[in-house]
Amino acid sequence: MKQLIVFIKKEFLQVFRDKRSLLLLFGLPIAQIVLFGFALSNEVKNSKIVVVDYSKDAVTSQIIRKIAASKYFNIEQSMQSADQLQAAFKKGAIKMAVIFPANFALNLQHTGKASMQVIADASDPNVATTVVNYVTQIVNSYNGQLSSLSAQPLQIVPEVQMMYNPQLLGAPNFIPGVMALVLMLVCTMMTSVAIVKEKELGTMEILLVSPFKPLYIIIAKLTPNLFISIINYFIIIILSAVFLDLQVKGSLLLLTFCSILFILTSLSIGLLISIGAKTQQAAMMGSLMGMMLPTMLLTGFLFPVENMPIALQWLANFVPSRWYFIIVKQIMLKGLGIASVWKETLILLGMCVLLFTISLKKFKIRLQ
Repeated sequence: MKQLIVFIKKEFLQVFRDKRSLLLLFGLPIAQIVLFGFALSNEVKNSKIVVVDYSKDAVTSQIIRKIAASKYFNIEQSMQSADQLQAAFKKGAIKMAVIFPANFALNLQHTGKASMQVIADASDPNVATTVVNYVTQIVNSYNGQLSSLSAQPLQIVPEVQMMYNPQLLGAPNFIPGVMALVLMLVCTMMTSVAIVKEKELGTMEILLVSPFKPLYIIIAKLTPNLFISIINYFIIIILSAVFLDLQVKGSLLLLTFCSILFILTSLSIGLLISIGAKTQQAAMMGSLMGMMLPTMLLTGFLFPVENMPIALQWLANFVPSRWYFIIVKQIMLKGLGIASVWKETLILLGMCVLLFTISLKKFKIRLQ
């Protein structure tokens, strides 16, 4: 038993000496619980909407108060023109607009029926369907109150319009998310083994004593992966156009430029992982687990970032695929130009330069 206890003690000491294993053993379960617990939610809360009230009567005021009291909506400033609404939808500033026509209460009183217009941004069909259902439930509840207070049957009918995706197809939201996920994982995983593979094979010494500068070695490692990733990007664009009938409504040149910028950012992440890893297996696991979950959960691809706690929303800003996902939706689905995606493009550019600079600084010219 003494020998067994000694061996057990030795194994405990060996485990606790390996800080990276401890981080994987304890950090990964905690991170997954936090991400899945707070990010995986079917509810859509705090959606930004606008209410346009041309009638301004008691009935519309009561409905607006009920909408404002709901936890699912945040009413933004009022808008009075169709151009303002169109611009707000294109910028992604609002998810839905509720419009009450003039003489709303009079039409309801005289004819027993009145219509209100509900316009939703259906580039994300799940969110659009959910917010429309929320408003419909509020209106139906108010219809029940009217029927109990009035001698004649009264009914308010929401007329729903889905912008950018009237058929509520899944492809317009699916394709940008797949592009972000595939390019991020492929680029990161391919590059994550580039440097560490040379260390394991024992050929890093040959590269270090060669006339090549560290910058040339890194560029040589990244170039083939960059070429393959660009081919993957065009394959996705062609397949989405041919088989899913999802054309690029905006500038293909601008989308390609932003995609190459995102690919370079992903390659820089993989390069940083490769420089810090000791084995190819560790590099592959680090790139897969470290980038797949954030890309799936914190980009808005599967679940709206606005629904998450403030801490996770802040953390999502450091995930490059979130900004690329926004860029693809703005250009590919809404047909917008650089004026609408310049901020996201600059963020990706900054991330790319920062990550590549850190990788270059951490690249050791001497083996220990």
